[in-house]
Amino acid sequence: MFDIGFSEFVLIGIVALIVLGPERLPGAARTVGALLRRARNSWANVRNEVERELAAEELKRSMRETAAAADPSEELRKTADQFRDTTSEVGRKLDERS
Repeated sequence: MFDIGFSEFVLIGIVALIVLGPERLPGAARTVGALLRRARNSWANVRNEVERELAAEELKRSMRETAAAADPSEELRKTADQFRDTTSEVGRKLDERS
């Protein structure tokens, strides 16, 4: 999460020991640990929620694209145009033979 090395932790521990004293340091360490755990869990929940929303949005977009690709009216219109062209050609050829 943060780029803090061992020497920085030691320095923070020494300053905390001097400021808080040996009696209050364990309680403060527990409180800081609990706050960090709570923050990490909250961040994980937010990240999971965002991932779920993105997956749901991707699924919706995929369904819309599939529905648009499977639109029978466009294919039916193309087939009807082809049929009309073919019947017109056959009619013209029959008229030419008569």
